[in-house]
Amino acid sequence: MRVLIVEDDLDAAAYLVKGLKESGYVVDHVADGREALYRVAAETYDACVVDRMLPGVDGLTIVKTMRSAGNAAPVLILSALGDVDDRVKGLKAGGDDYLVKPYAFAELLARLEALLRRGRSDAPDTMLKVADLEMDLVGRTVRRAGRPIELKPKEFALLEYLMRHAGHVVTRTMLLENVWDYSFDPQTNVIDVHVSRLRQKIDKGHDKPLLSTIRGAGYSLRDSH
Repeated sequence: MRVLIVEDDLDAAAYLVKGLKESGYVVDHVADGREALYRVAAETYDACVVDRMLPGVDGLTIVKTMRSAGNAAPVLILSALGDVDDRVKGLKAGGDDYLVKPYAFAELLARLEALLRRGRSDAPDTMLKVADLEMDLVGRTVRRAGRPIELKPKEFALLEYLMRHAGHVVTRTMLLENVWDYSFDPQTNVIDVHVSRLRQKIDKGHDKPLLSTIRGAGYSLRDSH
């Protein structure tokens, strides 16, 4: 799942981004309110974590603008302002939850997962399916032919991206930009290693392989070859 973090405290943002990535999420971060408005208009996110006090445009304005534009992505508001009136303002602005700083990452993660579960009935794409391979994005489980497959967080994020683009060729550049950080060396073999491990987990023991390497182009996950 893809999450947008809007936080101008770079240390706090780095801590949050690292924790979410280690939990298997694909994470984008912006530190400015105006950039956040551009991102939510141009990109699709499964959830947003928005600091209330931001340069340029404050967090409540971001949420109000999202709702006015029909963007229903769950929003968790972060703020050092913890009075009842402050929390009420955040929720009335369109926030789905409000977490007061300082917070424990475990609580933030639990609240984020709860928001994603809550919106599940309105978001059928939280269940992905290719042939007999199924992924529950909220429960973070994967099954093939009904049998569970244990994946590490990065393997889960990689498979999610491949399943969202099932039937198409996914290039190494696409994976570097959407599953890994831009800072990765394009010549690194980290993608090949992860794809190889993922292929072993989802295809081994099955008559029909789903994940293939397209020589000179990238990778493809599809029902048939």
